[in-house]
Amino acid sequence: MQDRQTAAPDSTAVRVALWRAMHVQVDAPPHVLDDEIGLRLAAPGDGWRSRPDMDAQGTRGYRAAIVARARFIEDLVAQQAARGVTQYVILGAGLDTFAQRKPEIASHLSVFEVDRPGAQAWKRARLRELGYGVPAWLRLVPVDFEAGQSWWERLVDAGFDSSVPAVIASTGVSMYLTREANLATLRQSTKLAPGSTLAMTFLLPTELVDPLERAPYQAVQEQARASGTPFVSLFSPDAMLALAREAGFGNVRHVCTDELAQRYFAGRSDGLRPATGEAFLIAST
Repeated sequence: MQDRQTAAPDSTAVRVALWRAMHVQVDAPPHVLDDEIGLRLAAPGDGWRSRPDMDAQGTRGYRAAIVARARFIEDLVAQQAARGVTQYVILGAGLDTFAQRKPEIASHLSVFEVDRPGAQAWKRARLRELGYGVPAWLRLVPVDFEAGQSWWERLVDAGFDSSVPAVIASTGVSMYLTREANLATLRQSTKLAPGSTLAMTFLLPTELVDPLERAPYQAVQEQARASGTPFVSLFSPDAMLALAREAGFGNVRHVCTDELAQRYFAGRSDGLRPATGEAFLIAST
């Protein structure tokens, strides 16, 4: 059994990293995101492409959705950095590799990666083993959620300045939280300085997913339940926007799959496009 303080990232974080690498290895260019560093971090072994969840054809839509959401956030960070924002927070960072792939942007920011203590210790060690290191502008912030630690307090302890604007990103997290827990995260985020932006993904109720994609979408939910990490919260866009307003945000919008497809996949000869089911909440202070 792994020590809780040095535990490797969970299977979902590894799967996301491998799908990002698969996009580079099996999908035709142009690539929406060029990321094989997560694969190097995960080091899954030579046979990883033979895993059932790495089937090149069967995972096309989900793979595209993963790279689309990552690219969308990175474009947002670059845009906000260009207008003077100097802090970037990644909640549930997993095997995010923005700091390693985009040092020309990241090195001019304070980048805070928030995750479980064990996963953070593991990632710190792997970054050093691979020669990337952990530069001063990259803060790996361990938060023991099971012990009731506050991510906001730990963030401030790590040097986050709540008096200046920031971008906060949270992807692939909201579905595991109750409505009340999501509301608490949103309320905490309203304390960000004016000029800040929150980008958070959420999953749609099954009836709002493309009919041709509902069966695999339901299968994913069943797999999550069977693995002990069931999806707790699904939101319609209107419900998520209402939740953000209830939390105190005045400026909110949602970004749907079609918008991401048009932005990053238009004109592709291979027909690759993200699966429906996930959307973004964009809220600003």
